Amino acid sequence: MVKKLWLAIALVLIVPAVALQGQQTQRYKIGVIDLMLLKRQKLGAIPLAKEIGADGIEVDMGGLGTRPTFDNQLMNDSTRQLFLNKAKELNIEIFSLAMTGYYAQSFCGRDSYVQSITDCIKTMKWMNVKTAFLPLGIQCDLKKNPGVRDSVVARLKVAGKMAADAGVVIAIETALSATEEVQLLKQVNSPGIKIYFNFSNPLKEGRNLLSELKTLGKDRIAMIHASNKDSVWLQNDPQIDMKAVKQTLDKMKWQGWLVIERSRDAAKPRDVKGNYGANTVYLKTIFQK
Repeated sequence: MVKKLWLAIALVLIVPAVALQGQQTQRYKIGVIDLMLLKRQKLGAIPLAKEIGADGIEVDMGGLGTRPTFDNQLMNDSTRQLFLNKAKELNIEIFSLAMTGYYAQSFCGRDSYVQSITDCIKTMKWMNVKTAFLPLGIQCDLKKNPGVRDSVVARLKVAGKMAADAGVVIAIETALSATEEVQLLKQVNSPGIKIYFNFSNPLKEGRNLLSELKTLGKDRIAMIHASNKDSVWLQNDPQIDMKAVKQTLDKMKWQGWLVIERSRDAAKPRDVKGNYGANTVYLKTIFQK
């Protein structure tokens, strides 16, 4: 009887510890984005990410518009602490801060870009976040507007030094091919700038997804947007062989965050729980067996 009692106690203590250890050592973690959950910089994005089944969440820096910097409520100590406390309570990692304001605004043209990068890095340090997302966006699309390349490179050099000095990484998303991104990174020449790879970019251009990953290599990829354009869930997408993607990443010895951006059912684009819940479960089935 005593032995059975001690066995029961041991199981109560050990099983949660083993589960936690497994979660901490996962090679691939599955993340979602507060902006795409329709909760941009809202505290409610964290419990929603938990309900969906994700391991973590990317939190947006807030709107940009014509302001000199982001409308970032996380600069407020009490607001920021609420986010940190809720994330800790629910065991949801805030793995990235996103500067999505630069999708529409010009990183390569606006005068106050340094202030926005400074504020992002400050917030990263306060929240112990190691990676930020910087889309080059419409106005700094190097494929459509090659004339802005010198400005993009010069500014990424500045941002890269700021990030490297702070011990963080800024992950950029471009419209370039993997070969062209390798050349861009060589020009920038900073450990503080890496690529935020997006499955949908090579797919819409007819490039081979697996070849693009291999061309970039593990050390140039900070994070991966592991989704395609909105049409069907990932599990029903004929354009992506997710098992082959995993095999490729395994061989590359890459590890990190697979972040679900889109791949929403076109018939139900605003069904947040349905779309992101299904995609999260599917990615975990493939990458976290």
